[in-house]
Amino acid sequence: MTIKNNDTHILIFVKILVTGGTGYIGSHTVVELQQKGYEVVIVDNLSNSTKDVIYSIEKISGILPEFHQFDLCDAELTAKFFTENKNIDGVIHFAAFKSVGESMDFPLKYYHNNLKSLINLLKCMGDAKIKNLVFSSSCTVYGQPDILPVTETAPFKKAFSPYGHTKQICEEIIEHTIDIYGLKAISLRYFNPIGAHGSALIGELPLGVPNNLIPFLTQTAIGKRECLNVFGHDYNTPDGTCIRDYIHVVDIALAHISALERMTNNKSAANHEVFNLGTGNGFTVLDVIRTFEKVSGEKLNYKLVDRRSGDIEKVWADTQLANNVLGWKAARSLKDMMLSAWKWEKQLKSKK
Repeated sequence: MTIKNNDTHILIFVKILVTGGTGYIGSHTVVELQQKGYEVVIVDNLSNSTKDVIYSIEKISGILPEFHQFDLCDAELTAKFFTENKNIDGVIHFAAFKSVGESMDFPLKYYHNNLKSLINLLKCMGDAKIKNLVFSSSCTVYGQPDILPVTETAPFKKAFSPYGHTKQICEEIIEHTIDIYGLKAISLRYFNPIGAHGSALIGELPLGVPNNLIPFLTQTAIGKRECLNVFGHDYNTPDGTCIRDYIHVVDIALAHISALERMTNNKSAANHEVFNLGTGNGFTVLDVIRTFEKVSGEKLNYKLVDRRSGDIEKVWADTQLANNVLGWKAARSLKDMMLSAWKWEKQLKSKK
């Protein structure tokens, strides 16, 4: 593929490591990378996904990604992988536990996995002289912001969950490590990724009972779950339910390529940059339910219940920095997100 370097187009063979590449956002990013000419190698321990995903990726892109199954928390196996794979040009790091609710119940599980995997990865990148890292961060680093929409300059506030705290710590680990190892990094702070690939061959499919809103919603609509619980109906929002900035997973995937190319083309303004990934629009949970019912034609069985520990009241992104500096903008609407998620759920049912 062609990468612009010092105002000259040079043909370079580029190989990208995607950790957690069989997961939800990881798999969509692998597809977009392959379709833009990158070679991709995936590392995943399959703790919340299955190996079948790589064959779904192949059906979309026509390319079966190289796959390695092991846990990045294992320092020995991680070092062995990098010793045997010396031609990696950049890393996109998705591999982490990601449920706010689960992290409240199992905090040490989250601190161990999310921190140790990053520490092992950074050390091996430094030893292997791999310079470019895109880190999967989260809007949870902001806690409940004082000002909305929230910008990248907003200070970290006390995290509402161990999951959010791990993302804060991980960004700080990167900040204190990159100069030592000569790395460049971009942390992408996602808001709420939802939806699925237009082919309906990959989408959000957590193992077990979903912790996130949309897979539980679509599984309720298809009849797999009896009822959707809406956590909290007394928040200071127009209808009492939480407000989030929902963004299509394919838009999120494309942002990772923009981040990679920003570093590869030596456009970074600092060794560690951060960008919000959202649409800039906030929707309540009931907004999402009504939109789903409208686009799907299905009546959803849901009930309003007490607040859930770890949830913040409302947050949505200021996206100016990502739009104007990173050169990326979300293109898909909430209707697009809900339609693609429903198409994915129906495709899953048709396979059974």
